[in-house]
Amino acid sequence: MPHFAKVENGIVTQVIVAEQEFIDSGALGDPTQWIQTSYNTICGVHTNGGTPLRGNFAGIGMIYDRVNDVFYSPKPHSSWTLNHSTWTWEAPTPYPTDGKSYHWDETTKAWVLNSQS
Repeated sequence: MPHFAKVENGIVTQVIVAEQEFIDSGALGDPTQWIQTSYNTICGVHTNGGTPLRGNFAGIGMIYDRVNDVFYSPKPHSSWTLNHSTWTWEAPTPYPTDGKSYHWDETTKAWVLNSQS
């Protein structure tokens, strides 16, 4: 069964499972506020090899870009840029691949090793 995201002022406020006919009936209000989304679409790729739908599976608080017809997360840091292929935010430097845990420091614009507890 399909998933639909309710979009208000460009922001996802609700995600439900419903048939298109139910959305079209107006039972949940204006049908144009409900945009179909697919849990199989992540980072612009369909996980089962199918056609990706709208960049990413929608979640509450995500942005819906009507011009590009995609869902993506809010910008996490001012220095990050949106990758228009994956519809994900990217840091100015890649996340370290040494298997350790890091967090982003916007002041220094660098990954900082998390302390071990």
